[in-house]
Amino acid sequence: MMDLLPFGSIQKIKDIKMNLTIEQAQEEVDQWIKTIGVKYFSELTNTAILMEEVGELARLMARKYGDQSFKASEKDKELADEMADVLWVLICLANQTGVNLTEAFHKNIEKKTLRDAERHQNNEKLK
Repeated sequence: MMDLLPFGSIQKIKDIKMNLTIEQAQEEVDQWIKTIGVKYFSELTNTAILMEEVGELARLMARKYGDQSFKASEKDKELADEMADVLWVLICLANQTGVNLTEAFHKNIEKKTLRDAERHQNNEKLK
């Protein structure tokens, strides 16, 4: 029954290689939205969802690595799943706004490299 989904089978989804490029991820999300999700939520709605997902990730980090304890209802939450939720919504926003995340990522690394080339090396707190 699952193989009849327009997006493909669950097995196809499981067979996606682990070295998925950012560009491929953007295409996968776009295809899923268009075939299963019907359409993108508005940019404003997705921004609100992104904030919610980041909050859920932050809450899990505070419980797992910080000083807060888990509530019984939160013990089954997985860090990887929460991060994937954040990434999913971020990719949706990129697709909606015409941002090529691969290009943006490379430009951002270049910016950080030029800005921080010596800054971190000379930071006594990092030695």
